[in-house]
Amino acid sequence: MSRVPLNTNDSTGLLAQIHQAFGATPNMFKAVSNSPAALKSMWGSFGALGSGKLDAKLGEQIAVAIADRNDCEYCLAAHTALGRKAGASADEMSAAQAGQSSDPKTGAALRFAIAVVSNRARIDDEQVEELRAVGFSDEEIVEIMAHVALNLFTNYVNVAFKVPVDFPGVKLRAK
Repeated sequence: MSRVPLNTNDSTGLLAQIHQAFGATPNMFKAVSNSPAALKSMWGSFGALGSGKLDAKLGEQIAVAIADRNDCEYCLAAHTALGRKAGASADEMSAAQAGQSSDPKTGAALRFAIAVVSNRARIDDEQVEELRAVGFSDEEIVEIMAHVALNLFTNYVNVAFKVPVDFPGVKLRAK
């Protein structure tokens, strides 16, 4: 049971936008709507990153890698489904969950994202240079960091508040 109410009404009108975008209102957004400012921040961040340089598939692969690292079953389930909608295969999403990819550029982004989370952003010059070496621009590198930050927010909301998963379940990797 969620530790905060799962609201269906909000004063911002954002839950209606979210419902329209998903065809339903995911429980995470219902939980976050307890704070109109937090909901506006989260939804705005999703929108901003959705129009960024990184494609949706890579954004979802980053999300599942971070969700697995943070033991967030909600985000793992949601972003696996969204990754499949963005064109990733089941195998690609499973590999991303483990922080891996057969694509060198995607693999570098996943390793970087996991290193940021695991080391609380204390990364080495070499980790940034690896991203540049596989073709990421500085704009894209900063955008990867923005994806990491947004996913930490969503992971923490869902884990801390025990938000019930309302996407098809995905098993966390054994650690």
